[in-house]
Amino acid sequence: MSDNRPDVTKDWQATQGQKSSATRLRLFAVFCWIVAIGGEIAGIYLFYQHKFDHGNMPLLIGLLVGIAVFAIVGNLLWKAANRHDPARASDPARFFFQNQLGAIITLIAFLPLVFLILTDKNMDPQTKKVAGGVGAALAVLATLIGVSYQPPSVEQYTQDMNACATQIKTGQPTTACSPDVAAQAQEIATDSAAVTAATKNAEHPAGQDVVYWIAPENGAKKSTEPHVFHLCAAVSPLKDKTVNSGSVTEAYAQNAIRITKQIEMEQKQCGFIVSQ
Repeated sequence: MSDNRPDVTKDWQATQGQKSSATRLRLFAVFCWIVAIGGEIAGIYLFYQHKFDHGNMPLLIGLLVGIAVFAIVGNLLWKAANRHDPARASDPARFFFQNQLGAIITLIAFLPLVFLILTDKNMDPQTKKVAGGVGAALAVLATLIGVSYQPPSVEQYTQDMNACATQIKTGQPTTACSPDVAAQAQEIATDSAAVTAATKNAEHPAGQDVVYWIAPENGAKKSTEPHVFHLCAAVSPLKDKTVNSGSVTEAYAQNAIRITKQIEMEQKQCGFIVSQ
C-alpha cells in the first residue's frame, strides 16, 4: 500500500461522558439565560410602574449588571458544552444556531430594556444617560463574549483525531491530541499497533497495518452496522463474503471499527507468526 494514502477514519463522535457533560453544561447555561431574561422582564415591569422616573438609578444599574453576569456565565457554559459535543459544519443552519445561540439570547435579554431606557421621556436625564451608557456597554460586552469566533465542529474534530492517531502511531509529538479527540485517537492507534504486531511473517518481519473486512452493502461508502476487521481475507468469518482491505484507519472509515477477538486463530489461518 502507498504511504501517501489519506489517513481518514470514521467521523469523530462524542463519547457518552462528553455528551453527559455537554447536557449538564447546557442545562446550567439555559438556567442562567432564564435568570437574565427574568431580570429584563423585572426591569421592564418596573419601567411601566414608573419606578425610574425620579431616581432609583442604583436599582436599574444593578438589574443591568445582573443581566450581564448571568448572560455571560450562560454564554461561557454554552461554549464549553459545544467543545464537548459540537455541531456539524455540513449542517450550516444548526451549526450557526448552536454556536451563536449565546449572542442571540444576550441580545434578547438586553435590547428591549436598553431601548426603553434610551427612549423613555419621563426618566431623569442623568439616570437615562448613565443607565443607557452602562446598559449599552454591558450588552455589547456580553454579546461579544457570546459569539463563537472559531467554533468547533465534528469535521474539525475528525481531522484532529486522525492527526492525533498518526502522531501516536509514528511517535511524533502529540500536538493534535486535544482532550476532546485523544481518547478515540488512542483507540485507532492501539488497534493499528495490535494489527502490526499480529501480522508478522517472513515477507513482513515487522508486520503491516493492513486489515480485511466485509465491504459495505450495495456499494455504499460505509456500512450501516459496525463490523469487525480481520488479519487476512482467508479467515473463516470472511468466507464467501465481499471483502475490502486497507489500513485500520480505512477500515474505521467504512464502519469496521472492532478488531477481531480471535487473533491467534486468524494468525494460524493467515500464516502469520503466532504472538507469544
